[in-house]
Amino acid sequence: MPRVAIDQLDLSPGKRTRLYRLLYDHGPGHGLGMFLPLDQGLEHGPRDFWDNPDAADPEFQLRLAEEGHYSAIVLQVGLAERYFGRWAGRVPLVLKLNGKTEIPSDDEAFSPLNASVEDAVRLGADAVGYTLYVGSPSQDRDFIQFSGVRQEATRLGMPVIVWSYPRGRYVQSKGGQLTSWAIEYAARVAQELGADLVKVNLPENDPENIRLTPKPYSAASFDEAEAVRRVIWAAGRAPVLVSGGSKVEEEDVIHKARISIRSGATGIIFGRNIWQRPYTEALGLSRIEEIIREEAGVLARAGG
Repeated sequence: MPRVAIDQLDLSPGKRTRLYRLLYDHGPGHGLGMFLPLDQGLEHGPRDFWDNPDAADPEFQLRLAEEGHYSAIVLQVGLAERYFGRWAGRVPLVLKLNGKTEIPSDDEAFSPLNASVEDAVRLGADAVGYTLYVGSPSQDRDFIQFSGVRQEATRLGMPVIVWSYPRGRYVQSKGGQLTSWAIEYAARVAQELGADLVKVNLPENDPENIRLTPKPYSAASFDEAEAVRRVIWAAGRAPVLVSGGSKVEEEDVIHKARISIRSGATGIIFGRNIWQRPYTEALGLSRIEEIIREEAGVLARAGG
């Protein structure tokens, strides 16, 4: 599946300008992105900083984003207001507009708003992030809430990155949130509802879970590269950013970045896989930037 280029999209001047800053002026460039999210403190609590207490201080990630040449850092509004000021202009910001804790069950997952697109403009952000829980029994409220965000973002020329995540008891009963069926569906929903970019997880090929998915997925099996290409196909003209998920070994992080870009993703958005490591080790993983450039160059030379 060919990578979606910003020039192919019908965007307002405000959205186009901001996306060019993110995907061309910072990070790997060449229309590709490398984002560093720090929304996990709200989503997972202090446990995510247990093995690397230094990372509980957002200065750790802000310094890492600048020195590691990331396209942007992702922050919730409280962290942006308290820590981002002296980094403004040096590190691009994606302001996350909603979030929840992990304390209640995800059976009826819903992520309420805690910030606005106007907050993002005030703070100098180049995009906003919104978590959408596809398949949750609360998705009717979620769709309505996102519609308001989309309209405000359109009015103010702000790109919207949708964290499109399958969640809820019905998703679990049909194989779970990491099946190709669920992730492709979530990517399609994000495009249908007006995402400018969509953030997804990589599918996992678990035969027992696949068996529970709706037909024809229940009888299908995709290798890793094909699974990524199918998600990008499902997202259509909404460029795809691939999530890093929980911390894995360094070579697995590199592999995930390589296969994502090679399969047509516009970028990666790795958080815990980067900043849960000591600073020098985390900074060393900024070599992902060169891997992204290399993979894009290989595809360009091959006409892909």
